[in-house]
Amino acid sequence: MKRLTVIIPCFNEEEALPIYYQEMSKVMAEMQELETELLFVDDGSTDRTLRVMKDLHILDARCKYLSFSRNFGKEAAIYAGLRNATGDYVAVMDVDLQDPPHMLPQMYKILEQEGYDSVATKRSTRTGEPRIRSFLSESFYKFINKISKTEIVNGARDYRLIKRNMVDAVLNMSEYNRFSKGIFEWVGFRTKWLEFENVERSTGTTKWSLKKLFFYSMEGITGFSVAPLSLASIMGVVFCLLSFIIIGFIVLRTLIWGDPVSGWPSLVCIVFFVGGIQLLCTGIVGQYLSKTYLETKHRPIYILKESSEGEREK
Repeated sequence: MKRLTVIIPCFNEEEALPIYYQEMSKVMAEMQELETELLFVDDGSTDRTLRVMKDLHILDARCKYLSFSRNFGKEAAIYAGLRNATGDYVAVMDVDLQDPPHMLPQMYKILEQEGYDSVATKRSTRTGEPRIRSFLSESFYKFINKISKTEIVNGARDYRLIKRNMVDAVLNMSEYNRFSKGIFEWVGFRTKWLEFENVERSTGTTKWSLKKLFFYSMEGITGFSVAPLSLASIMGVVFCLLSFIIIGFIVLRTLIWGDPVSGWPSLVCIVFFVGGIQLLCTGIVGQYLSKTYLETKHRPIYILKESSEGEREK
């Protein structure tokens, strides 16, 4: 019998876990042709999330868990889940039921019958989401698809079901700075997209603030495009040419009309403007340099404190 591993990253989700388990139990009962395991990843939660995971493991041996030594982020949790998944098929989904579990049987049939390597999901609507958040998300997808060769589908969720060969390909990309939406697209393989309407959280509040989303978007931009570096170079060339033109204009004006003292306010504005551009370009280079610096440290993506299998990360 083939095995399905469902990876569920969790951070302070003690209330959502029992509700999720109830819904997934119905789906697992429906998918009797597969041996299913639920792999919960505790991303350094500060509430009773780990305790609830342990209770579920005692209640149902199909529920397994990994627990980090601290909060490493959702990307690290997804990577840890992929590394520890034993299934022939692997799914990634959120615990808050914003990724509908009832879609899993349909996704599995597509992989079995239509020859795809992956079935991914995207939201067709953003009903219930704050307008500013929706606007920023859509703007990000439009921007990154213009500057990157790796196309990232607008509204894409982390919720997907993939075959083992694709899992192995993703694990080969063991980079420290991770952006899973881009990584899944970069490795290729045949992917079918399913749409669903936005679903509200079953309980609790989102852990993704605008600040976290901003830094996450920066991971995507710097991880899958060097266009900002090219922009910095282009701006440098443009301002260099512009400075030569202005120098020629000043020399010509001085020869014809002399050298009046007036004009210092505009000069100050130009100095501040050019200085700001220089700092912007330096900041862009600094972002890429910092990513390179972190990669060369070869620090682990996560540190495992404990698991249901009793193993510890070396």
